[in-house]
Amino acid sequence: MRKIAGIRFKNGGKIYDFESFALVLNIGDKVIVETEQGQGFGTIEIPPKELNENNNKKDLKQILRIATHKDLERRKNNIKLEQQAFKFCGKQLVDLGLVMNLFSVETTFDRNKLIFFYTADGRVDFRELVKLLVKEYNIRIEMRQVGIRNLAKHCGGVGKCGIELCCSSFITNFAPVSMKMAKTQGLSLNPTKISGVCGRLMCCLTFEDPVYNRIKSMLPKIGSKVNTKEGKGKIIRQNILKEELTIRLEDKTEIVKHKSEIL
Repeated sequence: MRKIAGIRFKNGGKIYDFESFALVLNIGDKVIVETEQGQGFGTIEIPPKELNENNNKKDLKQILRIATHKDLERRKNNIKLEQQAFKFCGKQLVDLGLVMNLFSVETTFDRNKLIFFYTADGRVDFRELVKLLVKEYNIRIEMRQVGIRNLAKHCGGVGKCGIELCCSSFITNFAPVSMKMAKTQGLSLNPTKISGVCGRLMCCLTFEDPVYNRIKSMLPKIGSKVNTKEGKGKIIRQNILKEELTIRLEDKTEIVKHKSEIL
């Protein structure tokens, strides 16, 4: 019977499935795994579990071993390399006058490649920069441009709610966020009030949108004419979460009714 375990390579990152075979692994264990880019260093997030015969997971990479003391020392040295490469690249950006925001450098566990993550308003000609980096470190160099939301995910912080940013704590994939979601939830449509630290619309709008849409579909629409014990009126506002409706009666008075009180 095949066994797989869930592994995360960095905080807030996606969890990937790997073949664990007969290894005894617990949550939090550090492991060395086989990846498409060489060996990787990760942390067990989901302990090994058996796959039934009908599961169609195929060609999964494998966990090579539990990280040894030597592996942990190598990981520390890799972190030092990443920090040094970040400083060196930052200096070259200034010297070359390149307009790009470098925010992270990562290396594969076996040091066969350095990946430089950055944000920029447009395309950047970094060919000269790559030549300098290859000359300095003599390994493969990859320049990866990412969005501003990825920058917030990497740097972390606290949102307007006073809680750690969702993107840096548990979100693994960014879902599209639209102003329509804010409108459905009755929020201010001022972008500065519904945007996160990244300057984009807050990700939490997507979490709540299905609930609002489900409840709203069961409520009479704004502008609908309804009957109440107090008389006929027209719906002018909705409190979706409370399932309450503000109704303007024919005598211009306004009343608040739960949806169950509509005749």
